[in-house]
Amino acid sequence: MYRYPDDLTFVLVPGLRDHVEDHWQTHLQKELPHSVTVPPLEHDKLSRAARVHALVETLGGVDGPVVLVAHSAGVITTLHWAAQFGQSFSKPIRGALLATPADLDEPLPEGYPTQLQLQTNGWTPVPRAALPFPTILAASRNDPLARFESMERLAKDWGARLADLGEVGHLNPAAGYGRWDGVHALLGELARP
Repeated sequence: MYRYPDDLTFVLVPGLRDHVEDHWQTHLQKELPHSVTVPPLEHDKLSRAARVHALVETLGGVDGPVVLVAHSAGVITTLHWAAQFGQSFSKPIRGALLATPADLDEPLPEGYPTQLQLQTNGWTPVPRAALPFPTILAASRNDPLARFESMERLAKDWGARLADLGEVGHLNPAAGYGRWDGVHALLGELARP
């Protein structure tokens, strides 16, 4: 098991499906002594502004340095937060792990929000500016919500190190994850002072 600095808090930012019991983020929170998850929204579940506000509120309750751990649309929430507040945030962001972001600038499969719904709710266009803290973009080669080539371009735009996860689908229970053991090696990179 990895040992992380005692003063470090991991802030988990889930995607649009919020908290899923057998999701790797749910398992991760149970494994990390100093972690908090952005709570699910009661209303306006598709509102990007409401999700950014929930992240702001969560970060406001954290003392000391932070590592952000985002998945899917939670990555896009994190990007919008960084575009609005990242430079002026008063606590040190040690880094961010952006795992299998959904490519919201492209049409998603049936059953997911449409391009019009995403645009109306403020998700698109996805911010492309370089992030002001160390970042790892963990991408799948067979993600149904994003092409690997798009993730390569986004990693470059965001100034992120690209971690090729191979064929892990969308890194969710539907793809067989559950616990994700590889997450600790990536978090270990970001946790170093």
